[in-house]
Amino acid sequence: MEKKYIYYPFMVLAMTVALSSCDDFLDEMPDNRTELDTEAKITSMLVSAYPETNYALLAEMSSDNADDNGGTWTAYNKLQEEAATWKDATYKEEDSPYSLWNDCYKAIAAANAALDAINTMGNPSSLDPQRGEALLCRAYNHFVLVNIFSKAYSPKTSTTDLGIPYMTHLETTVSPEYTRGTVAEVYEKIAADIEAGLPLLNDAIYSVPKYHFNKKAGYAFATRFYLYYVKDDKSNYDKAIQYATVVLTENPTAMLRDWATVGALSPNNSIRATAFINVSEKANLLLYSTSSSWGRIHGPYGLGEKYTHNDMIANKETCKTISIWGGYSMLYFSIPSYQGLPKVIMGKMAEYFEITDPVNDIGNAHVMFPAFTTDEIILNRAEAYTMKKDYTKAAADLDTWIHAFTKSTNTVTVESVNALYGEYSEATGTGMKFYTPKAPTPKKALHPDFTVESGTQENLIHAILHVRRILTLHEGLRWFDIKRYGLEIYRRTVYNNEITVNDELKADDSRRAIQLPQSVITAGLEANPRN
Repeated sequence: MEKKYIYYPFMVLAMTVALSSCDDFLDEMPDNRTELDTEAKITSMLVSAYPETNYALLAEMSSDNADDNGGTWTAYNKLQEEAATWKDATYKEEDSPYSLWNDCYKAIAAANAALDAINTMGNPSSLDPQRGEALLCRAYNHFVLVNIFSKAYSPKTSTTDLGIPYMTHLETTVSPEYTRGTVAEVYEKIAADIEAGLPLLNDAIYSVPKYHFNKKAGYAFATRFYLYYVKDDKSNYDKAIQYATVVLTENPTAMLRDWATVGALSPNNSIRATAFINVSEKANLLLYSTSSSWGRIHGPYGLGEKYTHNDMIANKETCKTISIWGGYSMLYFSIPSYQGLPKVIMGKMAEYFEITDPVNDIGNAHVMFPAFTTDEIILNRAEAYTMKKDYTKAAADLDTWIHAFTKSTNTVTVESVNALYGEYSEATGTGMKFYTPKAPTPKKALHPDFTVESGTQENLIHAILHVRRILTLHEGLRWFDIKRYGLEIYRRTVYNNEITVNDELKADDSRRAIQLPQSVITAGLEANPRN
């Protein structure tokens, strides 16, 4: 069915993948009337191998990028309330765990259908690019699922931590049985798919490569994956560095976003957001369309004001704080004020509306999701360098990044990072105090399941976590950093400049693994434990 999209030149129209039933949460099959017997049909099937739900609302509301604003403000819907208060979600519509779970497995089913068809055709070399894309899509969807619904990867506990079912083929039985396996097993399978798929990617088969796993997007995914996949011998940091360098080239400055130009645009949310997710923007590596209300919930509208990224967080922890570039005035991407709204917004992901009933002006909200950008990748490489104790190169990557993101003429050095993020000294006024919920700062104590040495290594990690939090505001990646580094966060009510602490999410809190949808648990899959 033809769909009409308003003000959305970047929309990718996905072909429909039918569900076998509402309760069959994993064995979602592509339409069995579609015979994948040509290259064109297989290529078309892969349009459906990207999830139609993003994790931004779930992750942002779960993270420390949201406070309860108290007063008479209200949540947008039940999902926002549940996510912001770390409740197991019962809401089943767009942006929910239910939608994310189903849409990721639907996308995995499409990838597996393509792989099965390629195998049936004898794995011709002409279909290598499609095989590579299918493998990367299968890996990416599982990566999203395991990082939302399981604990962060840990070299200490992931061999026993509950994972998610890793689907490598289409089910042919009526009632298959599934097990979750472990996080370690899921990561091993993701790694295998990434390594098998990367060499096969070929941008030439796409009319718009950034709507697919093009080569740079594939290597960007591999960078993030190996950064998260912590090994005691630190070998995966080498892979993260290697793959990031493929993306960034020998001239990373030329690969980063032109923040000066984007920042000079009108602060109108839709204008900046359209530029931010523009397919021609060199920093954007992979974009996909999602059904989502996130654009209106976090955007400059009188909606969802109860739980937001507010002035308290912005002024004390994120985009309006002092950092390695100096103060807020140094940002190219200035933050507009919205009178009467308790929201501080970086315009990145505005809503685009799909008209399904032109007569009654009814339709669905969409957000174009920036899955990977070069701006994130250079910070990921800086983190990998830091964990390898190559501090000079880590500082150099931070220096490159701040000169793209800000007007600052400062030079980032190991010494300047230590002076700002090191242990606070009242006598010299150097260093930074650790965060407390009533005296917030950008620096939260680290409790990872891997070793971060005090001193320079820890200080650089604090700097990277701080600037990545600002860079990826509204995108959901902060939640993964909270999980990976065991950051303890609080649910606070901030009203009339008074702070009340309502709840705490400690490093070992089981709520860090978002609960599986109830229908999945009812169908027999083991639920996430709760403390």
